[in-house]
Amino acid sequence: MRSAVIAFLVAFGVAQQPAPLPHVVFETALGNFEVELETAKAPISAENFLWYVDAGAYNAGSFHRTVRPDTESRADFPIQVIQASKARGSARQPPIALERTSVTGLRHLAGTLSMARATAPDSAASDFFVCVTDTPELDYGGHRNPDGQGFAAFGRVVSGMDVIVKIHRAPINEAATGRARESLAPPITILKAYRK
Repeated sequence: MRSAVIAFLVAFGVAQQPAPLPHVVFETALGNFEVELETAKAPISAENFLWYVDAGAYNAGSFHRTVRPDTESRADFPIQVIQASKARGSARQPPIALERTSVTGLRHLAGTLSMARATAPDSAASDFFVCVTDTPELDYGGHRNPDGQGFAAFGRVVSGMDVIVKIHRAPINEAATGRARESLAPPITILKAYRK
């Protein structure tokens, strides 16, 4: 009887375990890194990102932007991030709704994956960025974006943060000014992105 109860509790406990979070590996020209996606807390952003991964859209894409003290185009609320784009001409979806950090409970900490967006809140599509340092100004209520809505954090780097730092420190066009100075020259190629 006791063994039957233990077996039931074990089976019930296993059934109640949440599904493991998906992982994606990025192979880049400067090395590999792996991310874990918060599909339960930020399902819209995470599933959108996985759609692009599964479609192969990030293969031959690139990290094209680095924001750091020597490239930052804004002095008011500085950040430190790297930004990536899908391959030109690859599959695309319509923009998605912004999942605010005030709802998801996620924060823009070092290693956080987040959706890049334009001026309007619901404008994120395929571009994403990785925080190199803790960056609360990107959370809901932060001042980096004038509307205060922040950006949609949806995952984190679980290995290869040294590669993120290498990309962050990669060369730029030293002669450029303003926002153009944030462009990596050359961009760092994403060789492949795939589910682990």
